[in-house]
Formats: sequence, structure tokens, C-alpha cells
Amino acid sequence: MTNLLLRNVRPMAGDSCDVLIKDGKIAGFGQFTPEPGMPVEDGGNSIVIPGLIDAHTHLDKTTWGMPWHENNRAAVLRERIDFERENRSAIGIDPHRQSMRHAIGLAAHGATHIRSHVDIDRTHGLSIVEGVWETREKLRGIIDIEIVAFPQSGVMVMPGTADLLDEALRQGCEVLGGIDPCGIDRDPKGQLDTIFTLAVKHQRPIDIHLHEVGDLGAFTMELIFERIRANGMQGKVAISHAFALGMNDYLRVGKLMDELAALDVAILTTGAPSASVPSVMRLKEAGIRVGGGCDGIRDTWGPWGQPDMLDRAKIIGMKNGLRKDRELEHVLHIVSQGGADVMQIEGYGLQVGCTADLTLLTGETLAHAVVDIAPRPLVIKGGRVTARQGQAIVDMP
Repeated sequence: MTNLLLRNVRPMAGDSCDVLIKDGKIAGFGQFTPEPGMPVEDGGNSIVIPGLIDAHTHLDKTTWGMPWHENNRAAVLRERIDFERENRSAIGIDPHRQSMRHAIGLAAHGATHIRSHVDIDRTHGLSIVEGVWETREKLRGIIDIEIVAFPQSGVMVMPGTADLLDEALRQGCEVLGGIDPCGIDRDPKGQLDTIFTLAVKHQRPIDIHLHEVGDLGAFTMELIFERIRANGMQGKVAISHAFALGMNDYLRVGKLMDELAALDVAILTTGAPSASVPSVMRLKEAGIRVGGGCDGIRDTWGPWGQPDMLDRAKIIGMKNGLRKDRELEHVLHIVSQGGADVMQIEGYGLQVGCTADLTLLTGETLAHAVVDIAPRPLVIKGGRVTARQGQAIVDMP
């Protein structure tokens, strides 16, 4: 935590001012004279916003910086899961090195917080999450990393996985994941009962991948709703992807959104171009917390993606057919404040007393900044400059 005077910036694209930072927190907005020895940074009339947040990613999977990986498999979920699990070591995907590359890339492009799902399965035990734990420690003060214990290969179809999840939560994973209780485990009652039992035992929130579409996905959501009520977990569950909310049945989707709002279930979207995604504007109207994430980038699942939440904001905006300035402003909200709302980050924001996690953007307006996707002039974490013009202060391994 440090002191800093950030001059000549426009909070949320408003009027130009200085931001005074003391002990890593925002101490004031206005015109200030720096105290003796206080560092000064000129923002060059850039926009300043709270730090960008990647609230749904997979730090352990990327092949970023490695030799090109040739993708030649069918885009079938189970096949991609099994291939990655059985071949990631032979390919050379070291979880610590690769998660460092991914996380540093996000920090360089303005992210100050990450929620990462990390694979836990019988093949690798806790070795993958241990690699990401190491990354979290090495990047402390650069970017905060929250880890989801993620049973990507399934729970019920992989006996012993529940015990590994139990141990991962005991050792410090902050969130418990799940995946397609019908499509992957073919036992929705079994998986969801196991997940909710572990979450209650360890007092951890849940973030479950739900790729299931249409009526199947709606059915699974209804089972999740039942367990939220039964276990008193209102406000403690997020559903990632939630592709079922993209189905054409407007009334059915409306009823699901009513339940999501009533139980305070958050949604995390990546704007997946190849899927039917939930409407972010309709979620906003329903009062549902929504965050965004870059998901997996350049991995054995596919070659696409960048470690950049403005790039992801563009994808979410285009997938949702958004064009109005106020809509683009909301997309920026999703990859910043929205992610903080989902992750329930304390002290996040752009008010006096908030932690000084700040990102500078180019552009005349917030909408312009989303479309511009220029290098971030400056990134600040806890009052410390952590990146300039798209380059982090730490090098990728």
C-alpha cells in the first residue's frame, strides 16, 4: 500500500481532476499539492475507472507463450475435457508458468482482480491448483486471484473427486465450482447435493458452469433454486454461462430471471460467440448481478481469446447486438463493477475510502473507450503503479 498523487484524470469520463491516494486508498478528488516525497503521475486527461475484473477465466489452461498448439478435434464438450485432462502434461502446460502468463497479461491490460476456475480431478489431484496458488502468491500486490475448485471432468462420474474438492476447500480455495449436472454427470441430484453439502460444510459460495441449453438447462436451474432455498444460500451462488437463458422462449426465460433475482443468483457471461447467451440488458432490467470473463484463451479448446477485459467487453457487446452509448457503458460496467458485485469484493469502487485499484482508459467517453481498446495508459493496484501502456511491471516467465 502506497501514497500517490494521480493528476489530470477524468473519473468515469467526467470532469478532469486529481486523485489523491494515501495508504493505498482513495483519499480525495480535486486539486492537490503533493506532499514531500509523494510520487506523482500525470494521467494525460485519461478516463479513470475502478480496475477491470475478469470474473470467469481458467488460468491453468492457456498455451500462451508456448509453441502453437494445433487444434484438430471436434468441438464436443466431453471430448475436449477428456483430451485436456489426459494430455496437458505431455503438451507441457505447466499450471504455474501458464497461469503466470495469463494473469500478468490481464494485469498489463488493466485487470486488478481475477476469479479463476482451476481443474481438480483424479488424474492430477490438487497439483494444478497448487500451481495457481503459487502464482497467486507471486503476483500478490499486482493482481488479486480468487480460486474456484472446479471439477471439470465431473463429480459423480469420477468417484473420489468430491474428496479432492473437500480438501481443496479445506486448504483455501475460496469458491466451489460445478459443471453441467445433467450433461456431464448425468446425475443432477447427485452432483448438486454433493456440491451444496460441501459448500455449506466449508461456508463457501458456489459458481457452477451451466452449458446446458433450453429446457434441460432450465430444469437444472430449477434444481439449483431448490437447493439455494433449502440451504439458505441466497446471494451465495453464481451461474456461469447460463446458456439456457438465451433460448427463444421469452416467457420461460422471464420466469427463470424472476427466480434469479429473488434468490440473488449472479450470472457470469463471456459473450460466447458460438452459443445462445443470456441478454445482458434483460438481466440488467431484472436487477440481476452480472459479471464478465475472458474464459479460456488460446488453449487446447480453441485458438481464440486475449487476456484483456476490454477485448472481452467488445465480444459481449457485439454478441448482444449493443450499439447505444448507454449500452456500451453497461458492458464496461459488467467487466468492472459487475464483476466486483459478483465476487463481493470489499472496498472496490471510485469513491473516497475505496481501495485505489484503478485503470486509465483512452477515449472521449466510456463508450468510446470500450470501442477503442487502446493500451491502458496506467494501471494502479493499491496505490502502486503496476502497468504502463500495456506492459506490466513484472515480466512473463
